[in-house]
Amino acid sequence: MKPVSRADVAYLSLRQAIVEQALVPGTKLPEDALAAHFGVSRTLIRAALARLANEGLIDTGNKRTATVARPSREEAKAVFDVRRCLEVEVVRLVAQNWQPQFAALLEDHVRAEEATLGAGSAKLELRIASEFHLLLAQLTGNPLMERYVSEVVSRCSLILAVHGHEPSQECGMREHRTLIEALRKRDAVRAQQLMRDHLEALEARSLVHPPDEGPADVVEILGRYSAAFASADQPVARPRAATGTSREAAAKRTRKR
Repeated sequence: MKPVSRADVAYLSLRQAIVEQALVPGTKLPEDALAAHFGVSRTLIRAALARLANEGLIDTGNKRTATVARPSREEAKAVFDVRRCLEVEVVRLVAQNWQPQFAALLEDHVRAEEATLGAGSAKLELRIASEFHLLLAQLTGNPLMERYVSEVVSRCSLILAVHGHEPSQECGMREHRTLIEALRKRDAVRAQQLMRDHLEALEARSLVHPPDEGPADVVEILGRYSAAFASADQPVARPRAATGTSREAAAKRTRKR
């Protein structure tokens, strides 16, 4: 397997941290801190941020510092409109081209969803539940469909972070099982209606107002993600810890103030 480059580690780590809501909407993403953490140039960091901006996950605009996107309610509704169009067509295609092995793949995934329910992590539950929709898109055999579904599912994670809350995914898991049964019977009409109902319920859960969270320590959060993506022979650079001398100097400056 080809080693993952440091530039790709930066992009993948940032993307995963945003999708899992570890980096909450509005979090600043300073290029210099990111470049130092990942051990790459600011040019490569800008390229990673541009990819994320194209996916609607961060805002750049005329700002000096990129931030994790904070979609408005109007943007959220537009994203869900597009998602419904895409995923209703996804289940039609999967039902039309159904193969027996699809059932095993989908049921294995739902069992993984069940396993996360007792893990005590709402973010993990959300990620595994979202991956069910990505798997359905993969089963269409259409790379563009897979790409677009991936983008809208990721943006829905941001919407949930801004406007929603993190309920248990137990209801969604049951809806996934019902959908599999309709697909197994190649009942495209029922599968499409079930997907509409499922996404409408998800939209309702996503468009409420949670309390705002405090500022995040970007480098500390990304340290948890970059280690998973970095290859063994390409370690990610870690920021140097402050020395005793620098800590004493900082303390002296503080006392002088």
